[in-house]
Amino acid sequence: MPLSTGKYEETFWIDHSKVCGIDEAGRGPLAGPVVAAAVVFPRFFKPTGILGKLNDSKRLTPKLRESLAAAVRESALDFSISMIDHLMIDRMNIFRATMLAMNRAAESLQQLPDFMLIDGNRFTPTFPIPYQTIVKGDAKVFSIAAASVLAKTSRDRLMREYAGKYPLYGFEKHYGYPTKAHVTAILEHGRCPLHRKSFKLKELGEK
Repeated sequence: MPLSTGKYEETFWIDHSKVCGIDEAGRGPLAGPVVAAAVVFPRFFKPTGILGKLNDSKRLTPKLRESLAAAVRESALDFSISMIDHLMIDRMNIFRATMLAMNRAAESLQQLPDFMLIDGNRFTPTFPIPYQTIVKGDAKVFSIAAASVLAKTSRDRLMREYAGKYPLYGFEKHYGYPTKAHVTAILEHGRCPLHRKSFKLKELGEK
């Protein structure tokens, strides 16, 4: 069911004026960047209109995600999006690249938040601000769900652009995730420059 600002934001808004939700998209694909977003809503914000439909981005249709992304950008007090490309992912590994993207998203806000609510069970901060990790936070916490939508729609748009440059791989449909069609395209055509070389495919005999 749709989310509303609730126990997580309300609890932290008592002592903090800028509570930031952070999430990422693109941790699992074979190609393209990992993207993180940070979103700060006004203190004691109450969603209205289409924002009442906000939820984990994976549970939303592409059309609704785009509409919600526009509403989040309009209603948020502040937001930021950070991308770490496939080359950096190969150099750092995906976990470290994801942490870097999340930290950069928070640091790129107009003002640093007072508290961060982060999707997942692990976080490695690069600056001394209190935070809480929340497993499946994008389905529980309004500001994390908003970050999820911004990260997902930003990455999907980029992958659709890449589809024009690398039309053999269907990036406009699977966005780089390891679908059967994507793996088959790699088996037939090899990897393109956008692929993450550190992500091994058992179908190619890689370990």
